[in-house]
Amino acid sequence: MAELYEYGYWGLFLASFLAATVLPLSSEVVLSLLIVNNYDYAACIAIASIGNWMGGMSSYFLGYLGKIEWVEKYLKIKADKITKTKLYLNKRGSLMAFFCWLPIVGDLIAVALGFLRTNIYLTAISMFVGKFLRYLVWGYLTFEANQHLF
Repeated sequence: MAELYEYGYWGLFLASFLAATVLPLSSEVVLSLLIVNNYDYAACIAIASIGNWMGGMSSYFLGYLGKIEWVEKYLKIKADKITKTKLYLNKRGSLMAFFCWLPIVGDLIAVALGFLRTNIYLTAISMFVGKFLRYLVWGYLTFEANQHLF
């Protein structure tokens, strides 16, 4: 993953995008390397946030392609339970997208929200805010550590 650092902003975008999919990658390493090497801080945060958000939305759309019949058949969950969950998530669940930045479960949240076809606009906004704040905090910690340690 650190090799993507050599591609600068494009490498950061790619690392951030791929890290938001079901691939187990860490874009924080690339973000930190760019910040430590004096790349523009605001540009790094923006590019990482947008790339990670786009990757998260691709997971959402992957879930959107799923069919309720598959869940009933393979996971043995009744259609009425799926419908109740969908109604609940349509009212408040889109805000759960804020937590798509979490390691491991974040990707599953995005896929589930897509599968349950939550409000795409609220989901997209919540997801972007969560991912942006994550990179903002990580970038700030990297910047401060770099200022005080080196």
